[in-house]
Amino acid sequence: METNEQTVRALVQRSHRGPKDLSLTTDLHLPTPGPGEYLIRVGAAGVNFADVMQSHGTYGGGPQPPYVAGFEAAGEIVGVGPGIERPLPLGTHVVGAGPGAFAQYMTMPAAGALPVPPGWSDAEALGLVLNWATALAALKPLGEVETGETVLIHAAAGGVGQAAVRLARHYGARVVATASPAKHDTVRALGADDVLDGRRPDLAEEITRRTGGVDLVLESVGRATFKTSLSVAKPFTGRVVVFGAASGDATLTTHDLVFTHQVQVKGLHIGALATAAPSLYQSLLTEIDTLIAAGVYPPGTPQIHPLADGPAVLQQLEAGGTHGKLALDPWR
Repeated sequence: METNEQTVRALVQRSHRGPKDLSLTTDLHLPTPGPGEYLIRVGAAGVNFADVMQSHGTYGGGPQPPYVAGFEAAGEIVGVGPGIERPLPLGTHVVGAGPGAFAQYMTMPAAGALPVPPGWSDAEALGLVLNWATALAALKPLGEVETGETVLIHAAAGGVGQAAVRLARHYGARVVATASPAKHDTVRALGADDVLDGRRPDLAEEITRRTGGVDLVLESVGRATFKTSLSVAKPFTGRVVVFGAASGDATLTTHDLVFTHQVQVKGLHIGALATAAPSLYQSLLTEIDTLIAAGVYPPGTPQIHPLADGPAVLQQLEAGGTHGKLALDPWR
């Protein structure tokens, strides 16, 4: 294992003023794995909208600056902390989450670290424990999707959105998706039946006209689409699973639920689910293994950027100018 004299390249968030205050540093000390943690040599770090929220201080329970940014990575186990039952061997490549992922080395809780699927690169495995697990949880245990139902997926060109479109089609649902016009071809290629501009003013009316009401909505946009999501879900049987608020928070009152939108609203945060309902989380991971074996979940194709480009990548993501999975290579 490397000695602690080694210094590490990393992106440090220095304020709550957004990604513009994210800067490259080259003199961090190599982290030491604590109880229940692996030390990971990061091969690729995933970029998520939650990183943007953390940079503004709007992510619940997020870190306080200055901090090493990022929380999703895949890489090689090069150190093992105490107290891990049956640790994976040194040299195993894993994908998981933990603070400080935008760096050459990070510590990662062993409980949530999964081996990279055989034959996959580190970058190809990004999204497994976050994007795909979130999409699967939203559709299956929470969304209770059935063959023949109609699912509305907002932000369908993003990391979770693309996974959700593939999965919803696999489970036999009709998929109505929203995305900005430049991303429609990408979403159609994944199998969406209808793709609409999420910003069109008559979005709710158009979805209702095409579907007569949807059975399940995957809601990650928040303020800009939440009212639409509530109004297009079928009364009483319709489910709205909320796992993000990229455009800002929306509000829902008891009066709304009783008199205006009688729908089932369910909240989802995959990290909280893993902690609070570990057996449910394990069942998601088992299902993901099955999906990989069946070819439903192919190796990822993230756009990989050098670490120093991280601030610009996050600003692009915040502005809605990206699609698909984004990654940083801390060695470039």
